[in-house]
Amino acid sequence: MTTARPILQIKALGFPWETIDPFLFCAYHDDAYPRANAQMGPDAPLAGRDLGQDFSRKDGWSMYHGTTVPGFPGHPHRGFETVTIVRKGLIDHSDSLGAAARFGGGDVQWLTAGKGIVHSEMFPLLDAGAPNPLELFQLWLNLPARSKMAEPHFTMFWSEDVPRFTATDASGRKTEVASIAGRIGPVDGAPGEGGPLAPPPDSWASQPDADLAIWTIRMEPGARWTLPAATGEGTRRSLYFFKGRTVCVAGQVVDGHAAIELRADAAVELINGDEVGEFLVLQGRPIGEPVAQYGPFVMNTQAEIAQTMADYRRTQFGGWPWPDTAPVHGRDPARFARHPGGREERPEGAAESKRA
Repeated sequence: MTTARPILQIKALGFPWETIDPFLFCAYHDDAYPRANAQMGPDAPLAGRDLGQDFSRKDGWSMYHGTTVPGFPGHPHRGFETVTIVRKGLIDHSDSLGAAARFGGGDVQWLTAGKGIVHSEMFPLLDAGAPNPLELFQLWLNLPARSKMAEPHFTMFWSEDVPRFTATDASGRKTEVASIAGRIGPVDGAPGEGGPLAPPPDSWASQPDADLAIWTIRMEPGARWTLPAATGEGTRRSLYFFKGRTVCVAGQVVDGHAAIELRADAAVELINGDEVGEFLVLQGRPIGEPVAQYGPFVMNTQAEIAQTMADYRRTQFGGWPWPDTAPVHGRDPARFARHPGGREERPEGAAESKRA
């Protein structure tokens, strides 16, 4: 009797990272921004960059669609969700619902675009005396057809509230795991009672049988840890090795950064190499519906895409309540969120935040 191999395929990481249904893609940004200028942009010459469309990584960073402050000025979405995990630096969010947020340092924003939203995501640089590194993941998570026209929903997961645990192997080496979504190890209770935080109500992640998980893993040099098998039927799983030099996955050495598709029903031992290793795990039961995509719109048919474009031309998905297309929220570093309707939210202990 032979046992199926736990590794199904290994691919080099590109930009963006390839993903498996129900995820659409993962963009990983790791920018070494220099010190800030007075406009909260990089204090460095911008000559030679294609401003408004700069993905050059010249000098280790890009302006993206920003022209003064790096980032992504107002743009529309329909039919899916964005999950943005900021590891270093800050994002200033503003949207057509009237919501605004500044978040970073492990915070997560989960935004259901649903029937339509316009938002901007700017990367303000606040430190005028030192570099301003930025590191983040943005996942695009599909919505099933029944939820594509759901009401938009804005959720913040503050870093302090994201469940985490540390496992120590027989040699005393540590593995740290954070659960943005999905039960794992001791993260196994109800939301707020030791379990993962509750995803938005119309998300595929909110379906009990979706078996959706988003985990980050950090392993000390030489650490051993076993990624447990998924419990759902039909679940698919990807392990992204994005920091470190080597890792041994189920007995197979992986040299260099890679996307590794695993059998979700198998527990897989990870043995890290001689540098700190970091990983992202994405898993879920596929939605299994047709995908029609045109830029920031993700529907099921081309006719729905055409209707989406007509709707956006007609309504602008509610319009834009901000004074410019790329708003930033001042020089105060405090994190905050202002929800539609004006409700304020700040992480525990955060200082009062000033608005620009």
